[in-house]
Amino acid sequence: MELIDGKSVSEELKKNIQQEVSNWIASGGKKPHLCAILVGDDGASHTYVAAKIKDCEAIGFTSSLFRFDSQVTEEKLLSTIIEINQNPDIDGLIVQLPLPGHISVDRVTQTIAPEKDVDGFHPQNVGRLSIGLPTYVSATPFGIIKLMEYYGIETAGKHCVVLGRSNIVGTPASILMSRNAYPGNATVTICHSKTKDLEKYTLQADIIIAAIGIPEFLKAHMVKPGTVVIDVGITRIEDSSKKAGFRLVGDVDFAAVAPLCSYITPVPGGVGPMTRIGLLTNTLKSARKEIYTTN
Repeated sequence: MELIDGKSVSEELKKNIQQEVSNWIASGGKKPHLCAILVGDDGASHTYVAAKIKDCEAIGFTSSLFRFDSQVTEEKLLSTIIEINQNPDIDGLIVQLPLPGHISVDRVTQTIAPEKDVDGFHPQNVGRLSIGLPTYVSATPFGIIKLMEYYGIETAGKHCVVLGRSNIVGTPASILMSRNAYPGNATVTICHSKTKDLEKYTLQADIIIAAIGIPEFLKAHMVKPGTVVIDVGITRIEDSSKKAGFRLVGDVDFAAVAPLCSYITPVPGGVGPMTRIGLLTNTLKSARKEIYTTN
């Protein structure tokens, strides 16, 4: 079993992006500018956004942050997004999820200009992905693909089972794994909470991408020896033995499943660190006008 070290891979790729940014600026390009919108007081969201801003500073991006309390109206949030869309200095915009219940995530996603949608959530960018056009790949699927590429994991002709069908992870990951490229060319099965006899599918899998959102869902009896397991989930579990009072677990019962695997991602330190690499890559592409030629 080989542990897929997302943390070390992300640090290496971050240095590569930093060099690309330096070369871009030296050739006359402007600093890429990533803008984030944060709504409410969710602790995890604050942590994620702070990390993204820190990344921007480290690699030579400009960053900006709009903060709103949880009572902000949907109209105010949407008008701010429109203003950012119209600002030619800003290359990428992310709205940190989750949002308060009175705000429609769909309306927010569709209001962000596709050319600045570096999260890759806008229907136009998802559509481009589905038919193989250049686009902004959403951060988590991007991280999964980059990890497979880095470790040289064979995917062509393999059976990949994706646990979860979300628009953020499961669906785009399934598209990427089935595309005519590397990593890709896999035969993909999407499973979810309504799939009957789920174990029948996971036991056929050469690669399992677990993004079902249920802590330690994937058990050892569901995995055949030699499987590659990519664990996307992350949940806080109460643990009085820990100083923080909790521990982080994924969607995979790691202790039981890991001995069966050829490769497996840990939680934390697997897919998580790679998601920010996707965001930085997309923002640099936006600054260079590599996806959309004009704003």
